[in-house]
Order: sequence, then C-alpha cells, then structure tokens
Amino acid sequence: MPILRARLFGVLVLLTGLLTAAGTRPAAADGLPDSLWFDQPAAATLTVANGRFTDGLGREVVLRGYNVSGETKLEENGGLPFASVADAVRSARALRALGGGNSVRFLLSWAHAEPVRGQVDDAYLAAATDQMRAFLDAGVRVFPDFHQDLYSRHLFNPGSWYSGDGAPKWAVTAGGYPQESCGICLFWGQNITQNNAVKAAQYDFWHNSYGLQDAFLTTAQATMTYVREHLTAAEFAGVAGFDPYNEPYAGSYDAGQTSRTWERDLLWPFYGRFRARMDAAGWQDKPAFVEPNLFWNANISSQKQEGGLLDAGPFGSRYVFNTHFYDQKAISGILMWGKASDGQYASDFAAVRDRASAAGTTAVVGEFGHPLSGTVSDKAPTVDKAMYQALDSRLPGSGWWTGAASSGPVLSAAQWQWDIYSGRHHELMNDNPDKVRTSGDAWNDEDLSAVRLDDSGTAVLRQDARLLDRIYPGATAGAALAFTYEDRSRDGSTTLTWNPVPSTLPQVSRLVGTGQYGLLVWRSGGGSAPTELHLPASFPTSATTVVSDLGALVSPPAYTSATPVAVAPEPGGTGSRRLLLTASGPGTVHYALVTNGASAPSAALLDGARSELAAWAAARFG
Repeated sequence: MPILRARLFGVLVLLTGLLTAAGTRPAAADGLPDSLWFDQPAAATLTVANGRFTDGLGREVVLRGYNVSGETKLEENGGLPFASVADAVRSARALRALGGGNSVRFLLSWAHAEPVRGQVDDAYLAAATDQMRAFLDAGVRVFPDFHQDLYSRHLFNPGSWYSGDGAPKWAVTAGGYPQESCGICLFWGQNITQNNAVKAAQYDFWHNSYGLQDAFLTTAQATMTYVREHLTAAEFAGVAGFDPYNEPYAGSYDAGQTSRTWERDLLWPFYGRFRARMDAAGWQDKPAFVEPNLFWNANISSQKQEGGLLDAGPFGSRYVFNTHFYDQKAISGILMWGKASDGQYASDFAAVRDRASAAGTTAVVGEFGHPLSGTVSDKAPTVDKAMYQALDSRLPGSGWWTGAASSGPVLSAAQWQWDIYSGRHHELMNDNPDKVRTSGDAWNDEDLSAVRLDDSGTAVLRQDARLLDRIYPGATAGAALAFTYEDRSRDGSTTLTWNPVPSTLPQVSRLVGTGQYGLLVWRSGGGSAPTELHLPASFPTSATTVVSDLGALVSPPAYTSATPVAVAPEPGGTGSRRLLLTASGPGTVHYALVTNGASAPSAALLDGARSELAAWAAARFG
C-alpha cells in the first residue's frame, strides 16, 4: 500500500475510533488473538522501500528471530523441522514468549520435496505447510529456505566423519561423484573447499549439469505454489519472502573465473530464474532473500573472497541482501584468544549495511551465532552479545551516545538456531545404526540451539534470557534514526555492560541504574499507527519506565488510539508484549527510552531525565 493510501486509511480508522468509547478495540480482521486495529495492514505482505522493509502502513519493519531449524538437516523426522504440528505449535509459542522473536527462517529439504526425480511429494509439502502455519498463527512471520550444506547427505558414506543435507539421492547418483574424503579436516565446513565429491557436485549444480538446476527450480515453484494455495490469504500475508539457496559456493572455478565473476555469471542469473519461478507461483509481491558467495565476508583473510553480488546492479524491491556471519576466528579456538568485547563486530556488520545500501535494498543476517558446547563455548556469551550489539547499531557502545546520528539502520536477523530437540535426538548418521547421534544438534558435532525441552517437555532457554529476549523496534512509524539496547547479559557471574549511560546525563543514568534499557530515536511519518517495540519478559508493565517526548511515566497503560505511550499484547496469544508509541505530525524527531531500572522513580527524576534526553536529542538530531 503506498504511504499516502496508508495514511488515508489510518485517518479513516481513527475517525471511526472516535465514534466508539475510549479503549474499545475494533474486531481484528486477521483473526489472531490480541490483534489491534492496525495489525491486519501490518501483517500484509512485506515489501522493500527506501532501503528498508515496510509493512502495509508504511512503517519500517525489523525481523528478529531464529532458524527453525537444523532438525530439517536430519532424517529422524523426515526432513521436517518438527515431529508433529503440536511440537511446531509449542516451539512457536516459546519462540515468541521466551526468545522474543517475530520471525523465523523456516528450513525446507529439496531431498524430501522431490525424492524421485520429477515427482514432488505433496505429503511432505503438506506437513511442512502445516508446521509453517503454527508460526503464522502465533504472529510470527516466516521466510522459507531451501537448505543445503555440503550439497547432500547422499555424498557421504556410512563411516564418514561428516554428513551433508540438501539434494536428493537421484541428483547425487546422476553425477557419479568420487568417493568423498576431506582428509584431515577439523571442522565440517572444510569439506566445502577440500572434499572433491562436494566440490564436484556443487560445480555441477551451478552449471546445470544433468538438468539439476532446472529440476530444483521446478520443485521450488511447485513448493511455493503449494504453500500459497494451502494457506489462507491472511496466513500467506505473513510469509515474508523466500531464501532460494543456503550458503552458495562454486565448488571450483573455471579457468580465468574469479569469485566475483562466478557471482555475476552463474549465481545472479540463477536468482533471476528463481525470481521468475516465484512470480509464476503467485509470490510476485514478496522479495527473494538472496545470498552472496558465503566467503565474501569471512573474517579469516585466507578464506575471504571478493563478492557480495557486486555486479548485480540495483536490487530494487524484489530482492533482499541476505548474508550470514560467524566469527570463524573465535570458533577456531586458535585465531582469537580471549573473548569478544564492545564493538567487536561493528565493522563486519557495517559492511553488511553498506553493501545492502549500495544495492538499493535492505539486509537480513540470515544466520549468526556461536557454539554452546566444546572448547570454545566459553566465548558464546560475549560473541553473541557483540553480534546483537552490531545488529542494533553500527557503533560500539563506547561511542553510541556521542555518535548516535551515525547509528545506522537496525538489521533484521535470524540466530542459528531454535531446535527444541537439542540434546534429545536419535539420528542415524548417514544411515549408520552404529553411529546414533543424540547430543547437541546431532549434525556434524554442532551445538548452537538457543532452546531445548526439559524433562517435562517444556521449552527452556539454553542461553541468558537477557541476551535473547531483547527490546527492538519491530515497526517504526516513520524512519528509525538510531537505536541501542543494553541487555546487561551475563558471562558466567559477570554482568556485561558495554553501553552505560554517560555521566553527562546524570538523571538518565540514575533512572536506568543497573537495569536494562533501550533507546529509539525516530522521525515520524505522519501515520496513525504506532511505533512498536518488543518488550522482553524482564520488562513487566509494573516495572517498565518510559521517558519520551510523548510522555514520561511508570507502568504504561493499556493501548487506546488516544494513548501516546501504552502497552499491549503482541498478536498470536503467546503472552508476549509490546510498547506502542503513537506520535502525530510527519517529520518530527521523537525519542523513547525504555528501562526497568529504578523502582518507583519520582516525578522529579522523570522530569529531569526527560529534560536531559530532550537536550541530547536536539543536539544530535536537530
């Protein structure tokens, strides 16, 4: 919906609201529990405009969530993320309530979608769609991903140290690939560039040998058509787009070819063909979440390759720059001693912002995270905190308050991963009954799931809730100018505070104290729908203080169209909550500090903090 039409729609809804009693909530058109009048247009197909995700009311949208899940890479549940729809529902509700997510990257398996060449398995697509619906019904946006790692599990023999996922057995048989071997490989990812069978299979896919790419695209179109036809219009509106291919790599380069020319001549044309299949399947208004060569932003110099789809030209609104980031130095256990610190990944994630901006689109960090067990797991609390910090702002905490005008856009992202079966798997690795994998992710010795089920079957977090369940601007009515969140997450018994309120703002510092806080600065767009900030469970209404140009108060009231600062449940009936900030007048700079610091702050302290923030915002943003 163009912004002008969105504003007119908002005015009509507001006028209608004036005819009802204050606080009356019009019936929600999308049927999700806890929906408010603006949630149906907000749930409309996500689009890209002015280098940002935008919703049906023209608000900037940030997607935050998890990959669901590495279970798809296993055989124990037939290439599905969950054993049942009931488990999908349980996972979706926990992801919303415990993990604070509003979106998921939903993994699909080509091997299970097309187990026999030319025959799409409708039963698999039906089960996958039913599990996808569990997230949509919880108010969680979904973007599916045809996932692959090391091309296919069928490349690996029963006694192999490693396994893969992705392509079906018939695709491997067609290639007649050599016996796989990685030699002395300490990490599974080394197979990408060292295992001759994996390299040859990757090469064949990108050159469409044996018609492999044609077959994949046909199955992808059939999958997208099935999903669209078997979701309601309201459900399908919550599907954000599609990730065509996970972590693409050439396998090997032709004579004279470089990583950059491979992207130009093979990868980008593939995305154009996938885009055409999206259109044919009825996904015309949804973007393709396209990934560059996975080594374009490696942080080990010997692995880094030129890329980032540099020769694709302006992406426009039909493509999103979708990249992954892991700190391979930290994971190696050798190349990074010690732990991550304030601003550790500021430059890495700034490069993502800059590349998306140059391409005229927005960005998603489709995977990030760090192992939670093993010799380098002690780094996880600081590595993950530093990654979330870099997603929120391109500035380190030490420079945020003075340089906030350069904070940059808030990045959308999906942490790897959300696997409720963590530590409870029963996977026969490469179909070998003597190699039953139960621990961690049950795949190539990985262990990154942020969640697990306890003995009662209840989903519980494996990481600090302060780190995962975060304040973030899910929807900004206008343009977000700067954002930061100090989560006060812990590394063991040590509380990590990388962005303390500076001493130049003594009243704000006193108000925040040792509590968590988030601060958003935005320029209003003139619509009547509010700006939305996710409220973590650590921010119960009674302990939430908001200091804004819209008001300064403790324990914000329930939302009405006449309440500028308010709280409300998030749609989906999961118990998660949001802060709603309604600002009138286009072009005005607004700010809102949200904290759970001081209990029962005095009116004088609130007024003092508001005065300090007003002066700070005026000096930094005019």
